[in-house]
Amino acid sequence: MPQDRNDPHVPDFSGDVAEMAPHYYGGQAVIEGVMMRGADRWAVAVRRPEGDIWLECHPTSTAPTRRPWLKWPMIRGCYALVDSLKIGMRALGISADKSVPEEEAEEELNSVAVGASLTIALLLFIGVFIFLPSAGTKGLDALIGNVMGDGVWFHIVESVVRIVIFLGYLWAISLISDIRRVFQYHGAEHKTIAAWEHGEVLEPANVDRYSTLHVRCGTNFLILVMLLAIVVYTVGGLLVPPPEGIAWWGAVIYHVVLRIVLLPVVAGLAYEGLRLGAAKGDHLLVRAIMKPGLWLQLITTKQPDEDQIEVAIRSFEAVVPAEARTGRVPHTLDSLITLADDGLPVELTEATTRIHGEPVPGSDVEASERTDGA
Repeated sequence: MPQDRNDPHVPDFSGDVAEMAPHYYGGQAVIEGVMMRGADRWAVAVRRPEGDIWLECHPTSTAPTRRPWLKWPMIRGCYALVDSLKIGMRALGISADKSVPEEEAEEELNSVAVGASLTIALLLFIGVFIFLPSAGTKGLDALIGNVMGDGVWFHIVESVVRIVIFLGYLWAISLISDIRRVFQYHGAEHKTIAAWEHGEVLEPANVDRYSTLHVRCGTNFLILVMLLAIVVYTVGGLLVPPPEGIAWWGAVIYHVVLRIVLLPVVAGLAYEGLRLGAAKGDHLLVRAIMKPGLWLQLITTKQPDEDQIEVAIRSFEAVVPAEARTGRVPHTLDSLITLADDGLPVELTEATTRIHGEPVPGSDVEASERTDGA
């Protein structure tokens, strides 16, 4: 049965996206903006308080080209996760800097700050989603007489606790107004990619007809990680149980370490599942596997407005090769684009742009303005 593209809660599974799009474009919502990632570059567009759109573009890593083993199944998922986190943190830093008035803006995050942020985020992830479920389940087991021990039921209950904590966390942050705006930009990102993959001209009205849900979303990846962890951690715990006679706190530490060790396996499997969902979206089994992630996107994506869709389109346009954009990008977007003076050059269709940086010789302003035409 054909999908209703006017229903924001129904993703369009029609056709084989792998045939329609030679590259799997992806992205991420940031503060008042969208990061889009192409084959060899990524771009971030941010709506500034002055009303213009800040846009900058940077190259993606060439490590997989130089080291082919990074493209091997399972390994590519772990590499993609780390690489995406690095780009995502940098894009988030840019958006945090550009989404506030210039007089209030702080210096952009440097590499040390990004590394520190990633480390803190990793420690929080381990503490909240690995240590807390293990310790909580062990505590619960102690209250009921240690009936679960370290067997199958312990791993299943612990996984359920982890999923409940994860869902509760997402629901709680969705109530924050600023996070809701990020979720709107998340919806704009999905709509833009879906419209492109189905041959649309990226006019806001065309883009807005598509669903905010998408099978390649990182939310799908996270829920796949949670579900696959049930199987992987259970099998791993049964094959390599904790030593006999170990104290309960020692068992907690043991299970935490085992889960950290097995996390690359879980991430690799989830990534392969996500690729399968993108390439075989019409298969009934694949659609069933993707359903939990799509349901979860009802929390993590919201309906965007036209201004937010325009930001997503400009970010996407910056990562698509010029020859592929012919006849596919709009001529009706009217927001002024402020381009970063570092990074990769950006060519836009019918956009009034200005280069942020040193004044042009003979000019008394701090930005040069020009109009690009297709």
